[in-house]
Amino acid sequence: MRRRHPRSGSLTQLPSLWLMTDERQGDALWRALDALPRGSGIIFRHYSLPAAARRALFDRVRRIAGRRGLTLLLAGPPSRAAAWGADGAHGRFSRVGAGTMLLSAPVHHAAELRAARHADLVFVSPVFPTRSHPGGKTLGLRGFAALLAKADMPVVALGGIDARRGQRLIAMGAYGWAGIDGLTRRDLEIH
Repeated sequence: MRRRHPRSGSLTQLPSLWLMTDERQGDALWRALDALPRGSGIIFRHYSLPAAARRALFDRVRRIAGRRGLTLLLAGPPSRAAAWGADGAHGRFSRVGAGTMLLSAPVHHAAELRAARHADLVFVSPVFPTRSHPGGKTLGLRGFAALLAKADMPVVALGGIDARRGQRLIAMGAYGWAGIDGLTRRDLEIH
């Protein structure tokens, strides 16, 4: 299966390795950001924080991303992503008002993939069991491959992914992989 590459007009070097931020990372977030290779991406989530605390944490992450050459997307509407100085937005949004901003979308099934046709890349999940959704239904390799075959934009695998699994999914045709727990210094050295 061929690896899908970014559409023309989007970032010329779209990251293939992505860190998803999460409240349960705590101070491990800073170690994960330090370990990301230059050119990687970050999806800033931290949904449960109060608005002012979320903005302050985002600004801190944005400064690190800028210094380290990391692409930073805000989970939220494109208008907020632009106002906060993000490189793009992550969520279920149309391109209206997004301009040339990088847009990514979460995908869990075929209907969401069809709805994400505006996105520059999609995060297909959960491929494998994950601590984020304990006991939740997973796609497995077969389900992931089925969605990958239908995608006409780059697909990033998410959910229970580490470097070994990420490389296996890239060999299947995924553009890249993303993780929360799976991004340790040891994993990144394998990447």
